[in-house]
Amino acid sequence: MNELIFRGKDRFRPDWSDLGPVLIVVTAELVAGHLKFHLGLGPMVLLVGGTVVLAAASRLLSMRYWSRVGTDGVTISWGFGRGRTYSWQQISWIDVSEFQGRGAPTRVARVHTTDGRRHWMSTVMASDLHPSEDFDADFRRVVDWWKHSTSPSQRVLPEKRFRDWLTPMRAAVLCTIVLAVVLFVFTVVLAQ
Repeated sequence: MNELIFRGKDRFRPDWSDLGPVLIVVTAELVAGHLKFHLGLGPMVLLVGGTVVLAAASRLLSMRYWSRVGTDGVTISWGFGRGRTYSWQQISWIDVSEFQGRGAPTRVARVHTTDGRRHWMSTVMASDLHPSEDFDADFRRVVDWWKHSTSPSQRVLPEKRFRDWLTPMRAAVLCTIVLAVVLFVFTVVLAQ
């Protein structure tokens, strides 16, 4: 079997639609900084420059992500260094993590290791923002490598945990409820 390499620079290419959210945030910073906080030119340049630098750095970092599947196992790099290799003996299960994004679900290949940890293969993913027609085929090739390199007795479906139930959407709802309760209590205490 041929080694598989999934690179962020092939999957996360910037395009003009990435510029829209940055322009909205920069415009809001300029309007609020000038009209509301009456900031001078120096602080405004730092504020806007910091936003642009953070947006560019996060985009460049995601382009450096990569995952490799080969005879030694699965190697995942989050943009720094040589990455971390999980040997086939360390991998107990491979599945797809799916969570709801801004409309369409985001699907990411996930590796479960024998120590109970889960690791996303960030470059084997499909979402509304980064569509991938080849996601199912790529995932199938990763699973084929796994099945080819391990015995059936090594493939153990991990038990469900709390973090499997706690999706980003559910976490946001819980945080909103907690914030509402805290604000309600704070308002009641101030009213007395």
